[in-house]
Amino acid sequence: MTLPPVPFPDHARSMLVDLPDEAATAGLARRLAPHLRAGDRLALDGPMGAGKTTFVRHLVAALGGDATCVSSPTYTLLHRYESHPPVIHVDACRLHSPGQLAALGFDELCAEAIAAIEWAERIGEALAPTWRFAFAHVATGRQARIEAPAGVQP
Repeated sequence: MTLPPVPFPDHARSMLVDLPDEAATAGLARRLAPHLRAGDRLALDGPMGAGKTTFVRHLVAALGGDATCVSSPTYTLLHRYESHPPVIHVDACRLHSPGQLAALGFDELCAEAIAAIEWAERIGEALAPTWRFAFAHVATGRQARIEAPAGVQP
């Protein structure tokens, strides 16, 4: 099945995507993967079970990595997945300050990787995300509001 590109209107940097099932989440990850580069930081916010880790799993697969290795980093705080480029997956739910993120060696690890940070709102603007994703539960499944970096038209 061929999916259309993610339609960011010329005048907007954000869009709302319906994700009625996991296949839709996988499709979103496949459509966005070619637009991501090492050094990009993806802020992933939303309630538990809204699809943050599911999105990362499919993103890793879309980047050529092993999706079966992806799990929530809730207790370890950080996972690194081999893909092209690698993905650093952080769960900031238990972090209380940007300094705690720095103590994990986050900046050094992300220099040559894509960073996907769940619960990014916990550490605020210090993250300096290039992409923002707000996942939500809706009657038809899930939705994601995506804000892309300036100049990106996937």
